[in-house]
Amino acid sequence: METLLPYICIAAAAFVTTLLLVPPVKRLALKVDAVDYPSKRRINTTPIPRMGGLAVFAGIIVACAVQILGTWFWGWPSALVPHPSLTLNYYLLALSFLVVVATGAADDIISLSPRVKLAGQLVAAGIAAAGGLTIGSIAHPFVSGEYLQLGWLAYPITVIYLVAFTNIINLIDGLDGLATGISAIAGVTMFSFAILSGRGDAAALSIALFGACLAFLRYNFHPASIFLGDSGSLLLGFTLGTISLLLVSRTAALTSLLIPLIVAGVPIIDTLSAIVRRTRAHVSIGQADKGHIHHRLIQEGYDQRQAVLLIYAWCILLSIGAATINQVGVELRIVVFVLLLVCSAAFAMRLHLFEPVLRHHYNPKTHQDEIVSPDDTAFFEAIEEDRERREQRHLPHKPRHFKTPGSHDDKA
Repeated sequence: METLLPYICIAAAAFVTTLLLVPPVKRLALKVDAVDYPSKRRINTTPIPRMGGLAVFAGIIVACAVQILGTWFWGWPSALVPHPSLTLNYYLLALSFLVVVATGAADDIISLSPRVKLAGQLVAAGIAAAGGLTIGSIAHPFVSGEYLQLGWLAYPITVIYLVAFTNIINLIDGLDGLATGISAIAGVTMFSFAILSGRGDAAALSIALFGACLAFLRYNFHPASIFLGDSGSLLLGFTLGTISLLLVSRTAALTSLLIPLIVAGVPIIDTLSAIVRRTRAHVSIGQADKGHIHHRLIQEGYDQRQAVLLIYAWCILLSIGAATINQVGVELRIVVFVLLLVCSAAFAMRLHLFEPVLRHHYNPKTHQDEIVSPDDTAFFEAIEEDRERREQRHLPHKPRHFKTPGSHDDKA
């Protein structure tokens, strides 16, 4: 219990700070018009302030300050002592967090273009990699004692990995408390791995993330009075990606790399299914749709609370599985991994996550082939009005242009 006391204090510092700062952050968001207004793609029916990530970020900063003070004055183990084979510049790492939060906050206020937002994420990830947050080699999965040296590829691989992790949380942030709760579950799970492997930096950051997310849920769980915004969702994803890299040394075993990915399995599956779904529909991967896990659950008849709790349960199942893999032999690891994979695949298929929800249809008003979703009633009412008008005038009816994904006539 004594060894856990510093981490309890760190979590408490993050919790209290975030809890106290959410109200002023809400007022700030309203003042700068960082507000989510109701729309076809949004679940909320009333305007809700976003930019709540600033309160979460402040909680993490204060938690890190408490960790440093504890090391200086109370004899706590230092969190700034990385693995012997990993040299980190923590100042650059802190700067990378500041860049990603600033990027998200700017998007919350002025709605950055996708390219500018991606550029901010790339800069943040590049700074982290320049600070030493990389994996130099990977233990050969089939040949004992041999390693796959990544060399200069370690830097672009790290940047791509961090940007991908950042966006999987951003993409799944669609229901009250969803991204926050998933990050809290992942944070406390990664904390347990960090304690077992003796990684003080990963342990301090993950438990700080857990405390901040838990406090933010007080305002973010349904019915939410504030949203994370991109300042929060990008921060949570970047933090989880950073923790997962801190959990491994420059020489990482394949299992060590897989465990954080299993913990974050639900948002990863959601992102992967979105890519497959939009590719099958011959639309841009960046084209928004209502095919995400939370959308599908709402369509199945679950309310917001039920949908979020069900996704939480899925995340907890994967976290338990990851913890089991971390403690058993190779044979059982394979068995547990396959079971998790089969269960997750079955759930994804049950929700039709990989089936397109966007189609190309001919719009009689604009005379253009447009991308629409099946629930766009206004669009189909326009088609019906056009059909009736043509019938009344005894004009030849222009057939409704419908293209199925994969047809040769489908447009990108």
